[in-house]
Amino acid sequence: MNVNDKVSQWAIELQSLAQAGLFYGRDVYDKERYQRIREIAAEMMAERTELPAEKITRLFCNDIGYQTPKVDTRAAIFKEGKILLVHERNGDWSVPGGWCDLDQSPMENTVKEVKEEAGLDVAVCSVIAVQDRDKHNEPPYAYGVVKIFYLCQVLGGAFAPNSETTETGYFVEEELPGLAEEKCNREQIQMCFQAYRSADWKTQFD
Repeated sequence: MNVNDKVSQWAIELQSLAQAGLFYGRDVYDKERYQRIREIAAEMMAERTELPAEKITRLFCNDIGYQTPKVDTRAAIFKEGKILLVHERNGDWSVPGGWCDLDQSPMENTVKEVKEEAGLDVAVCSVIAVQDRDKHNEPPYAYGVVKIFYLCQVLGGAFAPNSETTETGYFVEEELPGLAEEKCNREQIQMCFQAYRSADWKTQFD
C-alpha cells in the first residue's frame, strides 16, 4: 500500500480525532459517535491494506488519550562484516529491538531489548538514524512511530530461548532472509551496513 494514499491519511486523522474524543468527551452519545468514527476509520484501513479487520483494529484502535508518537529502538550489531538478526516466532527476521518502555531511555531500552531477544550484552556506540516510521515501513500505522537505529558493540553473552525469538544469525548484506518489513526492511539494513563501514557516519534523520 502506498503510504501517501490520501484515503489512508484521512483514516489515520479520523482515528486520531476519535481517540481524543473518546478520552476527553463527557457526553455518552458523543462517545458513541466517536467510537463509530473510530470503527469506520479501521474499516477504511482494512479495505486499503487488505489485512484482517481484527489485526487492523489491534494496530489501529488500541491506544487511549491524546495521540502522540511511540518510540521504537533498534540495534545494529556486526561481526566479521555480517549483521545480527533475530528470528521471530512468526517466522520473520529483524534486527533486535522494540517499543521503548516508560522507565527506560531509548539507549537503555536498546540494551534491554538486545539482551531479551539475542541474549547479548551490548554497548551503544552511536546513533545511525532517527526516522519517521511511515516514511520507510509498511503497512502504515494509525499512530506515529519514531524509530531510532543504534550501532552497538557486543560485550558478552549468548543466545537463550525466550518468548520472542527462536534463534539468531549473522548475515551478509546480499543474502538477507525474509524480513519483518513493518519493523526493519532491506533499505534500513543497508543503511546500517553503510554506517558500520563508514569512518565518519553522520546521523540520518527525517
